[in-house]
Amino acid sequence: MSSPWGRATALVCVSCGRSYGPGEANETCAVCGLDGILDVRYDYEAAGRLLTREGLAANPDRSQWRYLPLLPLAPEAPRPLLPVGWTPIIEAPALARHFGLRSVAIKDEGQNPTGSLKDRASAVGAARAAHAGRREITCASTGNAASSLAGQAAQLGLQAYIFLPARASESKLAQMLIYGATVFTVRGGYEDAFRLSMDAARRFGWYNRNSAVNPVLVEGKKTAGLEIAEQTGGEPPDAVVVPVGDGCTIAGIHKGLREAERLGLSRRTPRVIGVQAAGAAPIEQAFRANRPVTPGPAATVADGIAVGTPRNWRKAIAAVRESGGSVIAVSDEEILEAMPLLARRTGIWGEPAAVAGLAALPALLARGLISRDERILLVVTGSGLKDIPGALRAAGRAIEIDPAIEALAAHLPAGTAS
Repeated sequence: MSSPWGRATALVCVSCGRSYGPGEANETCAVCGLDGILDVRYDYEAAGRLLTREGLAANPDRSQWRYLPLLPLAPEAPRPLLPVGWTPIIEAPALARHFGLRSVAIKDEGQNPTGSLKDRASAVGAARAAHAGRREITCASTGNAASSLAGQAAQLGLQAYIFLPARASESKLAQMLIYGATVFTVRGGYEDAFRLSMDAARRFGWYNRNSAVNPVLVEGKKTAGLEIAEQTGGEPPDAVVVPVGDGCTIAGIHKGLREAERLGLSRRTPRVIGVQAAGAAPIEQAFRANRPVTPGPAATVADGIAVGTPRNWRKAIAAVRESGGSVIAVSDEEILEAMPLLARRTGIWGEPAAVAGLAALPALLARGLISRDERILLVVTGSGLKDIPGALRAAGRAIEIDPAIEALAAHLPAGTAS
């Protein structure tokens, strides 16, 4: 029987550097507590013998499980039925022309089973829980992490217990309920829901899917970075632009890109650029001031990145600095303008949080953080179906008319053929 941690060799605290063997610490550092997020390390020599360009090209598995040697899972661990990952990278020449850029491409994470990038993390977490014989799994979420957990848990016969802040999206809530999750809407904000989820995991022995404490979640997210390297033939874009809430996603994508270079699957590691909503931008503020994160408000239409107390900020900022990237903030107005722009120029419908990268392009150009001759990849993290009210706010309403041709004609542009 192989190790339940696969080829993982250590878990290292990002705050103090203390190293634990797999299984010695399943959550945060014993010394640093919640400030001590752990990073999973691997036997890269062994992984490199399995993950070669030739081997991957011949692998028929078009999902994130093709990268199993770099995931903290035993080969025999159960996996959800629906494939996760291997989402397409789509060139968007109309967007490139709109912004005067050489190349803009979209990685459309809305094509995952429950419609968001969070499926990558939830699939790994649910697989670990099932392999360990756990029957219940929990998380707190502003939406996508919870709906993805509900979907992945259902496929493996796990009962999901989910804690949401009272303002959670009804579209995402509907997903959780239809998958059979037990959902608690907590009177309060995300922090209240998070604390209750943590307390429940400890008291009732539920598997804890919260990325703030469970280091395996970022490992699922990093498969998006591994895919970017492989799908671009080892010639990744110059910059990868990622919406940022807690910080786990951008940290994971950068880790995947870096590991791809380490294994010879990619020529280099591109810059990663994080984008926060101005109403929930503690990581952007900390990056700009070169100081630790100070908790702040979380008031934005982009509920997927509405995190006032991000716990993966150290990993996020380290990823940005190591890659030579940056973090900026965009307004809700810019986000709402980006939603129809993306849909009308590419056919891709992203929820408000998912289009933050597109909303940031004008500011990135103006500040010289990207140049017009570079290749830019935007990670669109979730489907627009996740937030119908947000879409209606961005796109406007239908025109109500009487059932008569003249009533119709009155609303058509001048010069329309009679």
